[in-house]
Amino acid sequence: MQEKILILDFGSQYTQLIARRIRELSVYCEIHPYNHYPPPDGNTRGVILSGSPASVRDKDAPAPNLERLKGRIPLLGICYGAQYLVHRYGGEVLPSGTREYGRANLQFVNSGDPLFRNLTRGTQVWMSHGDTIVRWPDNYEIIGSTADVRAGAYHIKGEDTWGIQFHPEVYHTTEGKQILENFVSTVCGCKRDWTPASFAESTVAGLKEQLGSDKVILGLSGGVDSSVAAMLLNRAIGDNLTCIFVDNGLLRKNEYAKVLESYRKMGLNVIGVDASEKFLLALEGVADPESKRKIIGRIFIEVFDEEAHKVKDVRWLAQGTIYPDVIESVSVKGPSATIKSHHNVGGLPEKMHLKVIEPLRLLFKDEVRRVGDALGLPGIILNRHPFPGPGLAIRLLGPVSREKLEILREADDIFIEGLKRHDLYDKVWQAGVILLPVQSVGVMGDERTYEFTAVLRSVNSTDGMTADWSPLPHEFLAVVSNEIINRVRGINRVVYDISSKPPATIEWE
Repeated sequence: MQEKILILDFGSQYTQLIARRIRELSVYCEIHPYNHYPPPDGNTRGVILSGSPASVRDKDAPAPNLERLKGRIPLLGICYGAQYLVHRYGGEVLPSGTREYGRANLQFVNSGDPLFRNLTRGTQVWMSHGDTIVRWPDNYEIIGSTADVRAGAYHIKGEDTWGIQFHPEVYHTTEGKQILENFVSTVCGCKRDWTPASFAESTVAGLKEQLGSDKVILGLSGGVDSSVAAMLLNRAIGDNLTCIFVDNGLLRKNEYAKVLESYRKMGLNVIGVDASEKFLLALEGVADPESKRKIIGRIFIEVFDEEAHKVKDVRWLAQGTIYPDVIESVSVKGPSATIKSHHNVGGLPEKMHLKVIEPLRLLFKDEVRRVGDALGLPGIILNRHPFPGPGLAIRLLGPVSREKLEILREADDIFIEGLKRHDLYDKVWQAGVILLPVQSVGVMGDERTYEFTAVLRSVNSTDGMTADWSPLPHEFLAVVSNEIINRVRGINRVVYDISSKPPATIEWE
């Protein structure tokens, strides 16, 4: 069985980042709410307590039951987790004189301690707390201090239990990766054998055992998640998997034909459905973004359901759900009411009386790509930028019309192909064009024009949770702008979006 680290979540904005850093060390880990976590078993090598926006002194502060953990299994408390281990077991935590936030340096480092092995004295760490530890039990040994924080890090004598008041998972803690590596390797004894190839091998074996000779259907989108899920299932059950790829009329230029051909070359049992007319008729004149999404979702279900019923004796519906979707569906206060609608096929499992299988539910987005690479997923899909489920409908602001969709599709194609031609496509995370319902005066030759404005959008990100606008070369932007205005009738002005997320979002609708 797979060894693992458990991360107990107290609601910190950095909890997912802890998990990502552990996974980068080739160690499998899981995030669970602090008040609802599985009992450690023979495969659990250690536990990490996350930070929290709460204070341990709050009346309703998160208070985990650690009886099954403390003193029995390696334990690392980070920020709130460290303060809780002091507050709960006889020490004292009080408000800081000044809020301890930002860069600091460990002026004292006990490099003989297993957690701090190979750490440099003076190493930079990142503080983010309003409370601080002012008194600690006698068996707590200080192993790291800053100029302002005496108990920057401690070890409990006689136990494999540590606490650190800073965040090792963030970039600004320069030797944070070394600390986490020391914890999982030296303290917990993890073999660090969780790799994309090992995940693919164990997942395929598990799918074979779980599904047997059952039939499965999967809705392909052309994106990485559904494609990698399809490859894993195909290796496990072959033609007992039927994939359905729907053209909603909102894809990029020539994308339906290109992606469908790629799927067939991959050996997938795939059905292509051109339902573009049905979608476009229903969307004609619709301006409200939420209405667009609901119409697209409703028609997709109708089309998918109709095609799926042509496949006899199906028992499972496969989905490309990934780990952030799973985490977001369970809060530290209990199960959440909803999972993001665009990660589901809205009610299909219940409507069709199917069981759900989610081969990627343990992976972050970047891990999905690495697994896809290990499986040999073709570059046209593996390296494809994320693309919204509602497609160009939500990049066309205002009422939907076929004419405007064609204008947007042509402009988008020029931008994307230009990025590829100038070796920029793989250097940005996501790019596309937005067509504004704004017309402005222009001059072409001797004629006055009154046409639309196109917005170029390009961002860099890891998982879409946050994003920075991409500083594309001015010369490139000039070339693309000129090409769009000259070649696309209906656009006479091109602008570049330099907003980051937050406060803006990546998509405009």
